[in-house]
Amino acid sequence: MAQFTRIEVAQIMKESGMVPLFFHSDAEVAKKVLKACYDGGARLMEFTNRGDFALEVFTELTKYAIKELPGMIMGVGSVTDAGAASAYMLNGANFVVTPVLREDIAIVCNRRKVLWSPGCGSLTEIAKAEEMGAEIVKLFPGSTYGPDFVKGVLAPQPWTSIMPTGGVSPTKENLKGWFDAGVTCVGMGSQLMAKHADGSFDYAKIEQQTRDALEIIKTLRR
Repeated sequence: MAQFTRIEVAQIMKESGMVPLFFHSDAEVAKKVLKACYDGGARLMEFTNRGDFALEVFTELTKYAIKELPGMIMGVGSVTDAGAASAYMLNGANFVVTPVLREDIAIVCNRRKVLWSPGCGSLTEIAKAEEMGAEIVKLFPGSTYGPDFVKGVLAPQPWTSIMPTGGVSPTKENLKGWFDAGVTCVGMGSQLMAKHADGSFDYAKIEQQTRDALEIIKTLRR
């Protein structure tokens, strides 16, 4: 069951401006990545639903967060059907992010009052998602649309909250483009999750990049 209400989750997304996201099949490695993001100031994490036994890793990671990382809000991404959404919510997901707009996922999340953020690629899809109760819509893939698309959406719909994912990096130039366009927050994955040459995660750099990105966002909003 979710530890945070959908209103609380939406508020933290808006306040922090960034949702880190990643996947790893080893729970112990995943814990270290999560801790690095937490120590860098992140209070949200979207664990990607990818590969066999991803739910088991998520469950262990969420238990760890509840016990060791006060205030960390765990959610799940890349959810493509209501069954998966329900399974993750039963195992502690506080928010559900999807790559597509699906009514069945909206129904199960709304029933449990869990925030869901559907992937949308047109103004029509965004409007439909909001009619179905979405507080924050995911622009995916963000690299395909860019900040100009966000500006175009917000012109007739200034109330819309948008979170681009894909094509977001922890640089001032990239983040300035998105936040100047009016995004509510950004989802950041591979560009944030630094690795060593051998492919292993660089936890110290992940922590530093998280801290730097959050500070850049805070500065851009002043």
